[in-house]
Order: sequence, then C-alpha cells, then structure tokens
Amino acid sequence: MTDSLYDFDMDEKMVYGKNLPEAYHKALLALDACGRVNACPDWNCRQKELSMTMCVAEPLSEPMISKCFIGGPKELEQYRQEMLYGILDFEVEKGNWVYTYHQRYADQIPFIVSELKRNPESRRAVMTVRDKQADMGSDDPACLQHIQYFIREGRLCCKVLFRSNDACKAAYMNAFALIMLQKMIADELGVSVGSYTHRANSFHCYDRDFELLEGYVKRIRKSIEEDDPDEVTFDYEDGWDEMMEEAKPEIAAQVEELKHN
Repeated sequence: MTDSLYDFDMDEKMVYGKNLPEAYHKALLALDACGRVNACPDWNCRQKELSMTMCVAEPLSEPMISKCFIGGPKELEQYRQEMLYGILDFEVEKGNWVYTYHQRYADQIPFIVSELKRNPESRRAVMTVRDKQADMGSDDPACLQHIQYFIREGRLCCKVLFRSNDACKAAYMNAFALIMLQKMIADELGVSVGSYTHRANSFHCYDRDFELLEGYVKRIRKSIEEDDPDEVTFDYEDGWDEMMEEAKPEIAAQVEELKHN
C-alpha cells in the first residue's frame, strides 16, 4: 500500500473529552493545525475546514462552560430556550425566518420518548431536522441534519450530525443546547445522561474569523502549558447558571417585543 491511498479529500479528525469544553477545545486545536483552506463560494470567502467528530464522555460534568465562544450567559440562555422551548419559532410563522431547529424537531420529541419507553434498546429513536423539499432549494438550508438517541447501560446517549458547523461562532452553543435537550429527554425517561457525540462533516472557520480562531488557540495552549483550566473554562454550577437565570426576564421582554413588531 502507498500513502496516496490515505490522502483523503478532507481530513477526518476525532477528539475525545470528559466534558464539553475539553472536547471542543481539542476540536479547535485540530482545526487550526490540520484544517485546509479552501474556497467557500456560497459566502464569497475562504474557510479553513475539516471533518470533525467530538465525543464527550460525561456531558454534564464540570467545567461545562468554555470561554472560547461568542457571547455570555444571556446569549447562551436564550439559545438554550430557543432549542428546548422554541421561544423564537414565531419568527417562522411571521415569515422572518425559514425555520428554527426547534420548529423542525419539536413534534418528534414525543416519538423519541415513546419509542425508548417501548424498547429501551431501540435504534429507531431518530429525529430528522432536514426538510427535503425546503432545504434543497434554499439559500440557507439547515446545518443540523439529524439527532439520534440510544439508551445503553441505563444512560441516554445522543449522537448528532451537522452538514456544516461554524467552529468559532456556533459549535459550542449548538453542543451545549443539544446536551440540555438530551438532559430534558433523559429526565422524562427517568434515566441518567450518557455520552454526547457531535459530528460535523464540515467543521469550519471563515477567513473573517481566522484571527478569532488564532486567539482561541493561543488561550487554549496557554491553559495547557500552565495547567490552568480556569484560563478557558467556567463551572456551570459556580455562578454561570445563576447568571443565566438572571438573564431570563430580559430575554422574555425582548421576545415579547419581537412578537409585536
């Protein structure tokens, strides 16, 4: 065999972490080191890209919060509510947005629960997010494609697939909210939370964010060199959860304003 047999068109990377930030930070390091720069004509730019699978062994273990994402407690809480409760689904009804993820999968959650109650060993607990008719002709097709749940050894495991995932500005918030959705379903089923696996066929950073990626990577490397995880993480249950709770009234007020505009 020759090395050319393994010269894939896109690099494939898999990273593991006990918690979400550990896996996410390894994914950013891999993108920086191994990602290939290519054209992205749909957005008239370039991107650094690879295919990434992030495996998180204990999604609820601390620290849960990465400092390497755009936003703070309010933004993360709002996105959590969007994914779990569809607080902005009305934007689809008003014609302002083509879809929300919640609007696409909300009516499938009862099936997930009933299927896993029927057969805890089922391989059929899948929620489809892609809308064939809407997405094939859309300039903004859904990035998240499907979510699958398994109960193994009494724990609810979750595996998600993204066709495309912005590494610097979306991936962490996507994963955090999907883990919260996993927990919500696990609670309804009366089981504990198992592993979370996040697959992005195109895990990328646009050229306008190359400096942002470099800044994240420098910070992550510094935390590793100095053995200082506080450089890049927070504990969710050490004040961050309280700040997210405190943001709820402001979020609710802004949502109400949007509904009436």
